[in-house]
Amino acid sequence: MRAFLAQPAAKIFLSLVCLIPLSRLVYLTFSDGLGANPAEYLIRATGDWTLRFLCLTLAITPLRVISAWPEWVRFRRSLGLFTFFYACLHACSYTVFDMGLEWADIGRDILKRPFIAVGFSAWLLLWLLAATSFNRAVKWLGAKRWQALHRAVYGIAGLAVLHFFWMRASKQNFAEVAVYAAVLALLLGWRVVRALRQWPAKRMARVL
Repeated sequence: MRAFLAQPAAKIFLSLVCLIPLSRLVYLTFSDGLGANPAEYLIRATGDWTLRFLCLTLAITPLRVISAWPEWVRFRRSLGLFTFFYACLHACSYTVFDMGLEWADIGRDILKRPFIAVGFSAWLLLWLLAATSFNRAVKWLGAKRWQALHRAVYGIAGLAVLHFFWMRASKQNFAEVAVYAAVLALLLGWRVVRALRQWPAKRMARVL
């Protein structure tokens, strides 16, 4: 398993797997399998996959530390970009299929409905992270500033859950929201505990 993770073919395999949800949505679209409200189906499906890929992206660091396999890091950027890709599909499903590219109506909808404003904010932050995810951006920003910028992913996780929560609030259906919130809380909580454990050692190193 570890040997395979180090191979170039592993990234190709990951990309093919990550495109399976898109392939299924394309098939359902052309086979009239999206139900009575295709726009709503596409919006919800792409939103769900955005959250799932966000969870997978955040799971890479704990997986690397717990397994002691540094090879997992090779997949973090790809998963992050697929998170952004499905977030773009989510946004396009809303703007194109639900709102018909009526930009004035879209602007009023963002101002009127908080959950859309929150989702739009999360998408803008994802866009910023995707645009600076490449090695040239790291050199341009500097490693410390780049790392500080990409910690915005934690805020994105919070905005994504809030977006999902407000969207489900009208129907009082929070079961799925609770699952995603629990997963993200676990992934972020692990980071907090790890940082607290490492803090005394880092402080001592600065003193010495």
